[in-house]
Amino acid sequence: MLAHSRRPIAALMMLAATAALPAPARALDDAQKKEIGAFIKEYLIANPEIMLEVQSALKAKQMAEQEKLATAAISDNEQAIFHSAYDVTLGNPDGDVTVVEFYDYNCGYCKRALSDMDMILQTDKNVRFVLKELPILGPDSLAAHRVASAFRRLAPEKYGDFHRALLGGEDRADEAIAIAVAGRFGVAEADLRKLMVDGDHDDEVRESYTLANALGISGTPTYVIGKEAVFGAVGAEDLATKIAAMRACGKTAC
Repeated sequence: MLAHSRRPIAALMMLAATAALPAPARALDDAQKKEIGAFIKEYLIANPEIMLEVQSALKAKQMAEQEKLATAAISDNEQAIFHSAYDVTLGNPDGDVTVVEFYDYNCGYCKRALSDMDMILQTDKNVRFVLKELPILGPDSLAAHRVASAFRRLAPEKYGDFHRALLGGEDRADEAIAIAVAGRFGVAEADLRKLMVDGDHDDEVRESYTLANALGISGTPTYVIGKEAVFGAVGAEDLATKIAAMRACGKTAC
């Protein structure tokens, strides 16, 4: 048993020894490679939890790289992220902390995160919350976006209520559903369709896609707070913690 347990150690020692040799002498012959490979395989089979540790380390490394790229992209696109003419702002327009949310009206996680936004707005009267549409879940989402874009231009003061009704609905959002929701807030289909044929909504969604690509966004919801992109529906408590940190030290984590 003792000799068996030493075999992976022997393999590692052999690797360390060969690594210390000059380059020409470090090459292993086929038999040595096969033996070391067998040792490593045997060790991993006997200790499979190591693979979980490797997977976790890889995920953490990838996340760190994604966050680094997102931080640089936020600095490069600050105006478009925080002050785009296409976005709707809820909460305090002069709030000391801004939260930007990228969302899709057919995103299940976005639907669940709707209550997180409302919790933040109800409990913190000094937050500026920016809504940024990112229709990435197929033609229905893009069609609903076109209606929402027209609604925003016709009745921007009602967009918050429209947003909650459409995102919070049980039906899959498409053109017909979005038009029906708009009608509940007094915006007629005929008026919507006059704006749905122009190209403004194309410019709007093109900007969102460009930002998403720069930030490394592959799903919704994604938030931007300060210089950090927050990927996924992390919950109201996590968002509130980051907001509090922004006030305390100017970063999402002090």
